[in-house]
Amino acid sequence: MTRYSRIEIRKQALNFSAAHFTIFNRTDRENLHGHNFQVECELTAPVGDDGLMFDYGIIKSALRELCDELDEQMILPAHSPHLTIEQDGEYSVAIFNGERLPFLSRDLTVLPIANSTVEELSNYLLGLLVDHSSFAERGIIEMTVKVSSSPGQTGCSTWKQT
Repeated sequence: MTRYSRIEIRKQALNFSAAHFTIFNRTDRENLHGHNFQVECELTAPVGDDGLMFDYGIIKSALRELCDELDEQMILPAHSPHLTIEQDGEYSVAIFNGERLPFLSRDLTVLPIANSTVEELSNYLLGLLVDHSSFAERGIIEMTVKVSSSPGQTGCSTWKQT
């Protein structure tokens, strides 16, 4: 019989600072602001005869890499029905409800999400981790990623092997 266990990775260093605004509808959005986002991951996988699922450093390294890519960036959603993004020389210009918000392209990360929310960020990061080559042969049957924008405000996405 295979024995499964669940590990939870919660490290203070697994975070990123980013700016964003949430879009509520075609005419309303939040003002531009930022958060120190915290990222956590939970995994369920078989435990080997050595009493270990696998080296936890692998998941911590993958999470740190993903956090570093988002750190100190302005995050915009590529799939919002209410936002368009145009290039204007060295600037990327977000257009929302007639407003033009220019950002230096080097400061901007456009993600394949519908809105810049913790629920979308957790789902985005989960998709990247599920497809990460480091986890291909680890026997993981469930993975959950949580993204918090502040204590008590967390988005959570889960993948289960089918």
